[in-house]
Amino acid sequence: MKITFWGTRGSIASPGPETVEYGGNTTCLEVNLDCGRIIVIDAGTGIRRLGDHLLRRNQHLDIYLLLTHVHWDHILGFPFFAPIFHDSSHIMLDGCRQGIEGLKRVFSSNYIDGTWPIRFEDLKARIEPSQEMRKGSIHFDDAVVEPHPIQHPQGGMGFKFIEGKRAFVFLTDNELLDNGWAGTSFKDFVRFCMAADILVHDCQYTSEEIQARRGWGHSDVESVARLAVEAEVKKLVLFHHDPWRTDEEAAALVESCAAMVHEKNPAIIVEGAREGGTMDL
Repeated sequence: MKITFWGTRGSIASPGPETVEYGGNTTCLEVNLDCGRIIVIDAGTGIRRLGDHLLRRNQHLDIYLLLTHVHWDHILGFPFFAPIFHDSSHIMLDGCRQGIEGLKRVFSSNYIDGTWPIRFEDLKARIEPSQEMRKGSIHFDDAVVEPHPIQHPQGGMGFKFIEGKRAFVFLTDNELLDNGWAGTSFKDFVRFCMAADILVHDCQYTSEEIQARRGWGHSDVESVARLAVEAEVKKLVLFHHDPWRTDEEAAALVESCAAMVHEKNPAIIVEGAREGGTMDL
C-alpha cells in the first residue's frame, strides 16, 4: 500500500511562500493498493494535480473515490479533476451518504446561478454511485476498507485500510471528545485506531485555540496525542493544517505533539502531513 498526500490543508486553500513546506491545497489523498486498485480520498483542491498525474500515467482510469463529507474544502477541486472530462475514465463514488448529490450540487447550483459553465450531466467520465460502504466494509481482493462515523457538523466518515497485516487509518474533520456530541466517544476512536501502523488525524488547533472552537468538528494537539498513545499506533501524522498556520508554526505544533506523545510512548513516530509526501506500508 502506498499513500500520497495531494492536499493537506484545512478549510480553504492557502498557497503562498509561508505554506510551501506543508502545502496549501485542501484534502486529497491517493491510496494505491498492492492489488492495483487506485483509491482517492476526498476531492479538495489537491485533486487537480492528482488528476494530471494519473492521466500522464494511464489514459484508461478506474478510480474509487471515497468522500469523507461534502463540505466545500473537500469537494471543490472535483470540477478541475481532469479524468472527469475523459470518456475512458470510470469513477466509482462511495463514502458519506451525501457524496454523489454533493458533487452534483457543485455543478448544478453554480450552473443555474451562472457562476460555472458546465453541468454534471456534461461530464464525459462514467461516474457511478456505490452503496457498498453503507452495507459495511468494502473489499478489494485481500484488502478491506472499513468506515467509521466522524464527529463533525452534518456528519461524515473516516476510513481504515487493511491490507495483509498492515493498517492505515484516516480521520480528518473529527473532534475528539470523551463523550462526543455526535454520538461517538473518544473510546470508540481508540478502538477503531488500535495498533494501526499509520494514523492520519485532523490536528487543526492548538490546545488554546480549541477553547473558542468547540463544536466546529476539528481536534487539538493534546487530544490527538492522547489518541495516538491510547491506541498504541506506530506512526501519527498530523493533518488538516489550519489555513492561517505558517510552515514554521506547523512545525512547532508537530514538535509539541511529539513531546506529548513521547512522554508516554517514545516509540511512536510523529510527523506532519506534507503535500507531495508519500508513505509505504
